[in-house]
Amino acid sequence: MALTDNSTAAGADRAESLLARIEAVPFGRWHRKPRIVIGTATFFDAFDALSLAFALPVLVMLWDIAPAQIGILISASYVGQLIGAIAFSNFAEKFGRIRGATAAVTIMSVMSLACVFAGNFQMLLLLRFLQGIGIGGHMPVAAAYISELSRAKGRGRFFLLYEMIFPVGLMVTGQIGRFVVPNLGWQAMFLIGAIPGLIVAYLIARLPESPRWLINRGRLDEAEEIVAAMERGAGRVPTAAEAPAPVRVPETAKPPQAAPRTSWLELLSPAFLGRTLTVWALWASAYFIANGLNNWMATLYRTVYEFELQTALFAASLTNVAQVALLLVCVFTIDRIGRRNWVMASFVLGGFALAVLGLTGGESALMLMILGTLAYGVIGSTNAVLYLYTPEIYPTRMRALGTGLATSWLRLASMIAPILVGGLVEAEGIAAVFLMFAGVSVIGTIASSRMIETRNRRLEDIAQ
Repeated sequence: MALTDNSTAAGADRAESLLARIEAVPFGRWHRKPRIVIGTATFFDAFDALSLAFALPVLVMLWDIAPAQIGILISASYVGQLIGAIAFSNFAEKFGRIRGATAAVTIMSVMSLACVFAGNFQMLLLLRFLQGIGIGGHMPVAAAYISELSRAKGRGRFFLLYEMIFPVGLMVTGQIGRFVVPNLGWQAMFLIGAIPGLIVAYLIARLPESPRWLINRGRLDEAEEIVAAMERGAGRVPTAAEAPAPVRVPETAKPPQAAPRTSWLELLSPAFLGRTLTVWALWASAYFIANGLNNWMATLYRTVYEFELQTALFAASLTNVAQVALLLVCVFTIDRIGRRNWVMASFVLGGFALAVLGLTGGESALMLMILGTLAYGVIGSTNAVLYLYTPEIYPTRMRALGTGLATSWLRLASMIAPILVGGLVEAEGIAAVFLMFAGVSVIGTIASSRMIETRNRRLEDIAQ
């Protein structure tokens, strides 16, 4: 019994030492490669997720697609993303962050290539569903991975510089779509997302595993190698306090055991129920508004306001430019302002702009370009903060699973929103759409008031 106790104590001491060393390594050269590679994959997440929005104005005319069918086609990807988020986050808890991310990006890219050859509405509907599985699977796993490489001090800035790649991808998609679709055809949008994505999947497979995940699984020797590489990259050696003298354990003692596995039901246990319900409401509210706007803006400008194709695509692309600009401000202030204050302010400001659009009837295209772009920009910045915040509030054993299930609410909301927008436009007019979005922003404001503040706190301390 004493031998087992000594072994357990030695493993716990070594695990705590490794965690302390991760916290002591400043962000530097070692961290850049994972952030760049995973960031590039996230860029193509965004590109593949939004590519359909810029192909739709052509496909609507080419295949005579009705507004209700547009909503179904947009939603098909989010159904796949819902399945992917749950399946791959569970996969990543069992088999590692790198394996999960690699598989998800591979599926996403192969299906993008297949979309090039879709010849009708039904085939594209199926392929977008399958592609969504990869898109939805990668994003929560990537968020957990980047978060686990981060130390407490400056984690908000470090993470958001990575997460900023997603809205940059949306913005670039808009600019590419403006020129590619009219000149090269809608198929080119899917081809652009396919080939580079397969290359990125190969690069992800060569990245080091999350040391925090390895520590949690009891694989301390592998974690030691990665932490040592982090220290070498920073030109740093651990202090005596960070690397205490090892406890001598007889050879007959058992190796340190991995932490017990968890299930999704633990997310609803008394310890985590409040956090879980809060983030579920935040993800649903933010993405109901953001993706409801983003996927429909180009089509609304084209059909309701009768813009020329190039003008409609340009006006729609401005929303993503605004999101990037506001997120850049967020990157350099989030560790001072805090997660909760930023999210609450975003819902209040965005909801006000949407309410004005709804109450004025949405009759002015110029007002839509100004207030709609502003609303999407501020609430879109909240989406990035949620990718930062959600992995912070769960322990390592359930971080990917908690993030994946939280993001499943964005899939549900994003699946429902386009259908409701299509129905409201036909039945009540465009003003009703903006009033609906304003009402959802009220829900987001209430939920954000229940957030816990996580800035500059160690992940292991927040999870207690």
